[in-house]
Amino acid sequence: MTDVTRFFHPVLEARHLSGGPVGVCIAGRRFALWRYGSGRPAAVADECPHRRAPLSKGRVRPDGRLACGYHGWNFDAEGRGKSPSQPTLTHCDTLSYQVVERFGYLWLAAREAPISSFPAIGWEGFTQAGSFTTLFRAPLPVALDNFSEDEHFPHVHFFLGWNETGLSELEFEAKSFDDRTEVQYRGPQRPSPWLPLLGVKKGDIYQNEWVTRFDPVHAVFTFHWFDRKTGIERPLVVRTGVFMVPETETTTRFHALVFVKIGPSIYRGLAPLIKRALIIVGRHDVGYDARWIAHMAETRSDLEGMRLGKFDKPLIRNRKLLRTLYWGDSG
Repeated sequence: MTDVTRFFHPVLEARHLSGGPVGVCIAGRRFALWRYGSGRPAAVADECPHRRAPLSKGRVRPDGRLACGYHGWNFDAEGRGKSPSQPTLTHCDTLSYQVVERFGYLWLAAREAPISSFPAIGWEGFTQAGSFTTLFRAPLPVALDNFSEDEHFPHVHFFLGWNETGLSELEFEAKSFDDRTEVQYRGPQRPSPWLPLLGVKKGDIYQNEWVTRFDPVHAVFTFHWFDRKTGIERPLVVRTGVFMVPETETTTRFHALVFVKIGPSIYRGLAPLIKRALIIVGRHDVGYDARWIAHMAETRSDLEGMRLGKFDKPLIRNRKLLRTLYWGDSG
């Protein structure tokens, strides 16, 4: 498998890095983040080259260098190290990484990763409503499967999408490409006492469309509602980038960045409340997924023997692209 830090991964909400260092994990590798000098974020391998103590348990010195809490070896943002007890020691350096602060998150990548490869997030006409993070206690392939289909909506979710009665009207389309999958579901929005407050009417059609990419693993979901009779789109459109970061072999951290577009209507004046409501709803909905997927954590990692249906077409393709594009497994 190739090094996945060739991609930029969101690893931590920026507001959580202030005083001391913080440890994060990607694919079983640990990294220590801290703010260096004028407050810019920095990252090194979370293992002191001296005796392998975790640098995330150390401290930030007044000069901005990250100091190991065990013997005081300290490092700048480029990983250049010093030993306070042996100032002439020359083999104190450690691996350092890029850290970019965007959209309220810290994104980590190898030094060699070009900034041009940063994921395409942020769209004309949309403003960011906020973000949230959810831990899935399951391996990445199992967690990704859940976000490859909407067949589970009537049974796991209680707000967006259709209920079991609406399944008979469901329209579905999936397309596979060399670097991504594209999926669209369209069906009747289930009754809700809250959605009318956002301009969604009883009987409206809910459309969920998304693109899944693997540089890193993420899907961009777009939610629309349409008048069933006229086909006119409602004022509210929600677009969410969901990044799925494997932390260990058994855990996956989901980082969701929520954006919204509100068409000309009275709802524009309610934008702050709508944004807050979307974050609450999004956190709860992804939380439902996380709780259910925890029951799947110890299932076999392959698809052999599964009785798959038409809605699982993107799941099959995503498993292959995960293996070849993200993990770099050509076998």
